[in-house]
Amino acid sequence: MEHRSLVVIGGGPAGLAAAVSAREAGVSDILLLERDVRLGGILNQCIHNGFGLHRFKEELTGPEYAARYIELALQAGIEYRLETIVLDITPERMVTCISPTEGLVQIQADAVILAMGCRERPRGALNTPGDRPAGIYTAGTAQRLINMEGRMVGRQVVILGSGDIGLIMARRMTLEGAKVLAVAEIMPYSGGLRRNIEQCLNDFGIPLLLSHTVSRVDGRQRVTGVEISEVDEKRQVIPGTEKYFPCDTLLLSCGLLPENELSKSAGVELSRVTGGPVVDEHFMTGIPGIFACGNVLHVHDLVDYVSDESAGAGKAAAAWLAHEEDAEDRTAEDTDGREDVLHVSCEGGVRYTVPAVLHPDALREEVTVRFRVADVYKDKKLCVYYDDSRVMQIPKRVLAPGEMETVRLKKSEEPVASVRIALED
Repeated sequence: MEHRSLVVIGGGPAGLAAAVSAREAGVSDILLLERDVRLGGILNQCIHNGFGLHRFKEELTGPEYAARYIELALQAGIEYRLETIVLDITPERMVTCISPTEGLVQIQADAVILAMGCRERPRGALNTPGDRPAGIYTAGTAQRLINMEGRMVGRQVVILGSGDIGLIMARRMTLEGAKVLAVAEIMPYSGGLRRNIEQCLNDFGIPLLLSHTVSRVDGRQRVTGVEISEVDEKRQVIPGTEKYFPCDTLLLSCGLLPENELSKSAGVELSRVTGGPVVDEHFMTGIPGIFACGNVLHVHDLVDYVSDESAGAGKAAAAWLAHEEDAEDRTAEDTDGREDVLHVSCEGGVRYTVPAVLHPDALREEVTVRFRVADVYKDKKLCVYYDDSRVMQIPKRVLAPGEMETVRLKKSEEPVASVRIALED
């Protein structure tokens, strides 16, 4: 049995930024737990550039961006353990983990930051017809095999889904000598950043087939081809629209899901939209002393925003620890972390917000809110209402689900009973 002031679960960009920020805010006893053999998380396999433009004002590759934060963590003297898998977290912040060197360990934490990242949606969740031959990979698995293990996954490739990883892998496969025949997307819009569509597809002449999906996979031992069909507004295959692509590889880039098994075991409330924890303006969940940040909270498009958000979570955890007395005796039962909160409501195409709830005094200061929209919208107004008063109206030429949006709520000297964010004509 160990005792720690702060335990950070996950050594990727979110966990590193949160730990560094908490140390800068005065927390001396920090333990970071990472299940992989090295720190850095998913960034270690993202060897393309485009990272760090917001955070460091220069363009970096994924490993370079991770190295910046690893160096900051080492300079701060933050303790970390690799190859350590967290098995369970209780509402009382008891963390159970296991590793080859330490064995089974229980750690009583005064505060916990969840930064486990996200996982890819597997083929089993897609109900794709056909056999189960070799040659079907999630885009992230293919990325790791090529970039970290030096193994080529195929030569004639079809990609299902136009998330950012799928778009980037279309370019990566092409640069490695493969032929990417098409990228099929079941939605009428791409789920990736516009810059990735231009740089990874258009620059290489790779077709993007919107409102299309894989309707059949052929092959017994290895993929020999896939059938792609158009879908209607209900995402049902339209008979007679089939196109056949002989290929040996199918990559799946069909969405990312926050890794929240541990959040569930801790009793954290999860959003029905994002699948991540419901947090307040301090990134604290409904369980006192348990915070969440990064892709475990909601899937980001830029790692720079992950770092910004996670730094806020680390700072908030430090403030919570500093203002709580008798830390060793705190339990979830004797502290109410969600008393008299305001729920941020979404209308007109705003899918969700982070934070989803605000404490009544939160609007005494400016609050940053991030959100995504449900469809592609043009020439809309982003409106913010305090109670029935519209306090903000921002014109938006284009909004798309693949691009995260940010709005900063203004200070209010008067008490506010409700906050509403809406898209309006």
